[in-house]
Amino acid sequence: MITLNTELPEVFAGFAEARQQGFLAMKDMKERGQGVVGLFCTYTPVEIFMAAGLLSVGLCATSDETIAEAEKTLPSNLCPLIKSSYGFAVSDKCPYMYFSDLVVGETTCDGKAKMYELLGEIKNVHVLQLPHTQNTPEAHTLWRSEIVRLKERVEKDFAVSISDEQLRAAIHRRNIERALLKELYELSVLTPPPMSGLDQLRVLFGAQFKFNHETKVAELRAAIDSIKAAYTAGKRPISESAPRILVTGCPLGGVTEKVVKVIEEAGAVVVAYENCTGAKQFDRQCPESGDPLTNIADFYLQIGCSIMTPNPNRLELLDRLCRQFKVQGVVEMTLQACHSYAVEAHTIKRHLEAQKIPYLQLETDYGTADIGQLATRAGAFVECLSVP
Repeated sequence: MITLNTELPEVFAGFAEARQQGFLAMKDMKERGQGVVGLFCTYTPVEIFMAAGLLSVGLCATSDETIAEAEKTLPSNLCPLIKSSYGFAVSDKCPYMYFSDLVVGETTCDGKAKMYELLGEIKNVHVLQLPHTQNTPEAHTLWRSEIVRLKERVEKDFAVSISDEQLRAAIHRRNIERALLKELYELSVLTPPPMSGLDQLRVLFGAQFKFNHETKVAELRAAIDSIKAAYTAGKRPISESAPRILVTGCPLGGVTEKVVKVIEEAGAVVVAYENCTGAKQFDRQCPESGDPLTNIADFYLQIGCSIMTPNPNRLELLDRLCRQFKVQGVVEMTLQACHSYAVEAHTIKRHLEAQKIPYLQLETDYGTADIGQLATRAGAFVECLSVP
């Protein structure tokens, strides 16, 4: 448990190590009969699993360790997230995949959808058919029916019955988590921010691997209070002159932290994350009154991912974050062969340039060979922002 007396580096380290420490915690809970659902995407409604009394865990891999194994089946020019995730599954090297009684995928991209077919040969897989538009009655009807279908699959596979009351309670608990994570990252509105972007990312990413709701809430509250107390006491880990960067694009975590590292080693500070790891997931609250399945469906459908066309919600969130965090530059991280984000990068660049906000796109994979190139480009970008 994090306490108010904990030194700040230890506050962040507790979340940075959560993914590894979570292996043992999940093993213990699994041995006591706890059901586990693995998921890949922010569109997957974890409230369904919470209402059923199940654990849920993210399965997207963030390492190139098993990509060679995956490429025995998958094409080498496929997105590294897909190859890594599949590689960890077929090589049995991911405890979270191993412990999952049900794996839930979604049709956010064709590569993932086809990968789920192969994954279904070795795991119990359920695929959500996600509409790629958000504001038509047909899209809302389809997506709600998919949420109902997921609920029924969970009830069947785990021999449980999920009531509306349980769903509302799950929405409430999840809203508490969202509010705390939002409160934490909004601390970086301060000038200078009270933490580096890398520390912020490690909390946002690591929180998903803390499986007890009460413990997670308590640790997030304590972390927020510790950061505030240190800042009030005069601790300033970041220079006030550091250019303020917002990161957008593909999901961050694991080896892709190298993008944040080269930005901050160049003298800037990442104050906000618009992508799935950050505000995209925690910016809003799901309504708690009314029909819970409709509320869940409507809430998740409005996530501004690049697979939506058109995608005004992403632009709206970017605009708000840029204003709120006093952003001086935006860096978009795209994974190789992630076509939806790569194509939408043109729209994002044009939108930001119209507002005179400098923009840089960095394309990368799960290797480390490109760190020098990334550092050179990030350094030049930050240097331009630092010029009076």
